[in-house]
Amino acid sequence: MTQRSANATTGVLLAAGAGTRLGLGPKALLPFHSRTLVEVIAGILSEGGCSEVVVVLGAEAAAVRGSTDLSRYVVVENQDWAKGMAGSFRSGIDAATRGNNIMVALVDQPGLTATAVSRLLGSHGPGRVTAAAYPDESGHLKRRHPVIFDVGLREQAAEAAAGDTGARSFLKAHPGLVDLVDCSNVCSGADLDTKDQLYLLDG
Repeated sequence: MTQRSANATTGVLLAAGAGTRLGLGPKALLPFHSRTLVEVIAGILSEGGCSEVVVVLGAEAAAVRGSTDLSRYVVVENQDWAKGMAGSFRSGIDAATRGNNIMVALVDQPGLTATAVSRLLGSHGPGRVTAAAYPDESGHLKRRHPVIFDVGLREQAAEAAAGDTGARSFLKAHPGLVDLVDCSNVCSGADLDTKDQLYLLDG
């Protein structure tokens, strides 16, 4: 699918967390498809059409660097990762090429596919926020990740980020800017947070 926006898009992969609730160390290092989760998801962002990928590390960053091959990507470390997602969000945006849109993805969504990334890129319009969405039990679409921030919005979104909410406050303050794209037939939006969700790595 051809991207509607004239600007290229940088994929920002947030992979800084310690995986405390899961209790198996950083999720970035979980084995997935004969590699690690961070390597696979970064590759999916690239395969789906992102012009570059920025990987934001934090917890046990040295171990992640030493156990993975992220040489194709821009790798940055958020030293304040323990203070929440906002710092990683800002670190990723700061490292992305100026003039690019930003696609924010989470390392703990192993169901992400290149087709979903491509669909989001192809649906994104100038000046907009484009978010993957999945229907709830009543059929209403609920916003999830990945989320594309147009180049003209990336700095505003970064400034609004606080604590562990990332860009949530910005998105709540500007609902009219957000376009939801149903990705449920090409992707799972489920987060891997607890041990009873480890089945998500079997996909």
